[in-house]
Amino acid sequence: MPLTLIPTPIGNLEDITLRALRVLREADLIACEDTRTSSVLLKHYGISAPLVPFHLHNENRCLPRLLEALREGKRVAVISDAGTPGISDPGWILLRRALDEGLEVDALPGPSAVLPAVLLSGLTPHPFLFFGFPPEKPGERAKLFQSLAPLPWTLCFYVSPHKAVRQMAEMREVLGDRNAALVREISKVYQEALRGPLTELVARLESGLKGEMVLVVEGCSPEAAAAASEEKWRAEADALREAGKTVKETVQGITGRYPVAKNAVKEYLIRAQGDS
Repeated sequence: MPLTLIPTPIGNLEDITLRALRVLREADLIACEDTRTSSVLLKHYGISAPLVPFHLHNENRCLPRLLEALREGKRVAVISDAGTPGISDPGWILLRRALDEGLEVDALPGPSAVLPAVLLSGLTPHPFLFFGFPPEKPGERAKLFQSLAPLPWTLCFYVSPHKAVRQMAEMREVLGDRNAALVREISKVYQEALRGPLTELVARLESGLKGEMVLVVEGCSPEAAAAASEEKWRAEADALREAGKTVKETVQGITGRYPVAKNAVKEYLIRAQGDS
């Protein structure tokens, strides 16, 4: 297989498959994020294929070399510092370019921090949504959190230790004080899962926590979703009424956009008209 994405251990060096080791030994080139980090793993298993640094800061410079190797029929393996390459690192870019050129590609199953974190959280494991790291810009983060607020599914994020307090506090403001779990140092000596409301987890972080972290947050409850939906359609009904729409027109507009009974909208409008 000319191009293969290979998951590597996220903590314990034993968390690698026999197939992954075989493909790494057969590779002509191994593209990796940090040669120093990858050398530890490869040396441990006696693998000596040439390493090519391939990360977010040099991807455009290295892509031509890797693609040319693939065109020549060389076996190129891609690994990240830990976990499955292609998720939150440039492995996906090489994969996409190879597919665009009709080159043969493969992605092996293996270690990932996401599934252990979701399971260790104790929250509903399916369905869940994974978002990687939250956006760097505050405005983009706010839009993301607002879009996720009404969703009933478990949410999963990567978080950086020095950004986690601020980002989780922002999340709490938008999503409310939901139950969550901060799972850190997965597959390492100091692995732990901190569970509780977001307020409690933020307090624990402020006291000082380090390491690789995955944040898992419960989805919106049916009761909260219903309340949010009702608040939204009522605000829109008020706006239509103030714009001069008739009761009939407002009822048709609201029931066409929201799962609410006509009588409920009509009763609200009559009551609001009486109050005014």
